[in-house]
Amino acid sequence: MHHIAYAVADIRAYVDTFLKPLFGEVEVGEIFSDPIQKVRVAFVRAPDGPLIELVEAAADESPVSKLVGSARGGLYHVCYEVDDMKAAICRLRQLRCLPLGQPVPAVAFGGRSIVFLMTPQRDLIELVESVNAISTPSS
Repeated sequence: MHHIAYAVADIRAYVDTFLKPLFGEVEVGEIFSDPIQKVRVAFVRAPDGPLIELVEAAADESPVSKLVGSARGGLYHVCYEVDDMKAAICRLRQLRCLPLGQPVPAVAFGGRSIVFLMTPQRDLIELVESVNAISTPSS
């Protein structure tokens, strides 16, 4: 597992009003704007906790704006790092997961590819290409 993502209305407000009171001091990374996904994201590390991605809508047509606008927000997706994106997608398709598009580069991951898939239970999974996958030539 790479990280757990939460859809939030405002990254800074969520850190100040929820994460800091819950965990105490947290390490908040740079806030990235991703025009392809139409979101702003920041990674937060809590002491002895998982890596948390906070995802804020950057445009009205962002998929996240629908979640936050419905007052739901909260848990958005779980992300797994994979060495072979194509093989991972095939494996998840065999489990009846539906890719929601093609892999695309993500600003928050230095241009590494990501793809989202919907599980049969309607949970959202993100796959991110590992750093090793970029430096290793494909066969």
